Amino acid sequence: MSSNFLDWREFEGSNAEKFYKTTLWQGEHVMVGLNCLEPGQVQKVHAHAGADKFYLVLAGRGSFVVGEEEQTAETGTVVVAPAGVSHGVTNTGDERLSLLVAIAPSIK
Repeated sequence: MSSNFLDWREFEGSNAEKFYKTTLWQGEHVMVGLNCLEPGQVQKVHAHAGADKFYLVLAGRGSFVVGEEEQTAETGTVVVAPAGVSHGVTNTGDERLSLLVAIAPSIK
């Protein structure tokens, strides 16, 4: 398979101590990654000063915080966090929460 065509499911993983994350592709202007959170795992609220970020929920369900807003998102939902806006996620479901993540410009 060409490195320009990726199946995200081949990159899934888990980590008992904290959520699993991996970079699928990184260019000069954008980073695309995969975050996998097991039930109850949390990505703490944080912000990226000079970079926009989005999550696409590939599988599962979670509670997302963006700025002052908190909402549950399920498979198919896009969650957007503009540069400088705090954001985080908790897996509130009973199965793995898999998220396609992109940050632009890429953070090195």
